[in-house]
Amino acid sequence: MSRPVVGIIGNHALLNESYPVHAGGTMNSEAVADVCHALPLIVPADPRYVSVEDLLDTCDGFLLTGGRPNVHPEEYGEEWTEAYGTPDRARDAITLPLVRACVERGQPFLGICRGFQEVNVAMGGSLYPEIRDLPGRDNHRMPPDGTLEEKFALRHTVTFSEGGVFHRLMGAAQVLTNTLHGQGIKEPGKRIVIDGHAPDGTPEAIYVRDAAGFTLSVQWHPEWNACNDPVSRPLFQAFGEALCSWHNQRRPYKLTA
Repeated sequence: MSRPVVGIIGNHALLNESYPVHAGGTMNSEAVADVCHALPLIVPADPRYVSVEDLLDTCDGFLLTGGRPNVHPEEYGEEWTEAYGTPDRARDAITLPLVRACVERGQPFLGICRGFQEVNVAMGGSLYPEIRDLPGRDNHRMPPDGTLEEKFALRHTVTFSEGGVFHRLMGAAQVLTNTLHGQGIKEPGKRIVIDGHAPDGTPEAIYVRDAAGFTLSVQWHPEWNACNDPVSRPLFQAFGEALCSWHNQRRPYKLTA
């Protein structure tokens, strides 16, 4: 049987500081191929090249990846300032309507870091430009120095809602995760359920209430060491089950509280 196809949302980048590319981290493809047992396909997230309709017809599900550019604050009614960092309006134009379409159809997606934030914005929520500037909040950004292993090392706990979707999926009410983000949820979007928090209160795990399909999203980066990490692996395995359900029967699959 053919494998489900996962559209991995690519990020615009410059190769060798001059050549424009749409790229996706190798660890994303590895997690999709080795844990979900699906076919990874990098998507050029730009409406000049693809449409939401094309993607929905071509892919069984989507991995909404992390990325350095942030969702433009105009998408949630705020003016851009330098605090919001570099935006990517082309990616916004694809991913935000894509999330809403997937929620409506029951087509699965997994949101990671920026993808987590995209899901909140797509559902009408807003973001803080810089978590570490808020009173009582920690610095969740990637360490500026060190090896990849050091940058993606486990750094804080995430506590899930008792008996909630993530608690049951992980088999634990509290887990250890990495953290490599600057922004975070300010106001949750309509139907967004915050199902896990960092020790400083930052939302870390969400899903869309009453969605037909798989909509789990996390603020950390589970694609790192996904084959072996006891938190990452069940998340991608559940995503893989949702992909297979859609691929084989066009049937939505979701985890319920």
